[in-house]
Amino acid sequence: MPSSLFDLTGKAAVVSGAAQGIGQAMAIALAEHGADLMLVDRNGDGAAKTAETIRALGRRAEVEVLDVSDIAAIRAMFQRVDREFGRIDFLGNVAGESPIGPPESISLEDVEKGWRNLVFGRFCSCQEAGRRMLAAGGGSIVNIGSLASITALGRGHVAYSMAMGAVVQMTRELSTEWSGRGVRVNAILPAQVLNPGLERRIAESPTLKDKFLSGIPAGRMGDPSDVKGLAVFLASDSSRWITGALIPMDGGNLAVNAGGSVGPARQRG
Repeated sequence: MPSSLFDLTGKAAVVSGAAQGIGQAMAIALAEHGADLMLVDRNGDGAAKTAETIRALGRRAEVEVLDVSDIAAIRAMFQRVDREFGRIDFLGNVAGESPIGPPESISLEDVEKGWRNLVFGRFCSCQEAGRRMLAAGGGSIVNIGSLASITALGRGHVAYSMAMGAVVQMTRELSTEWSGRGVRVNAILPAQVLNPGLERRIAESPTLKDKFLSGIPAGRMGDPSDVKGLAVFLASDSSRWITGALIPMDGGNLAVNAGGSVGPARQRG
């Protein structure tokens, strides 16, 4: 049995991007500590596999296939949450992507696509979850952001970084509006976490991995499982006085300034 401090038994959670990567790891971690899940992803087969893992833990898991930029689908999903669970205690906004392109040539259509995925759809999810949590007197929302929300990446990430900056401000504004009424809103800001998309980029540009590692003092890329402890902490009562926080998950990347240098990682036995 998990410690009561991190016990999520009886809680209902919605996690987007649950088919793989950070979303999948977050959903499984919540289930390991007692939560039931609504798993949201446009990849229905991947989300179904995550659901199988969660059901094997003895927890309930339902799958909702949707695009996180589709407002009507998001609202319908929360109505299903009402029918299936009758409550929502935690929302994990993980899914969403943005096209990459140089700022002088990226199309406005691509900029808008990233905004709809990462900002507009996420705000709708926060609004729908927040209304329900406010009525119930409590709840926790976590937005997965990026270090790109508070620092610049370059390499054609202007649309992504602008959208992630908005996610950070959304997190701060919602926490300020809602925390006094029992609803906490925080953001996790990862550095480079290995997932299929990033692995494809590294395969296409073999020097990219070394570039990333040169700014990570911990000496390794992130793994989706690195989010598990943070997710359970922020979903549980153990973080009941933490809200509006921007929490780096970056192996020390944010601590290194532009002129910093990173020595070789220590061998771990």
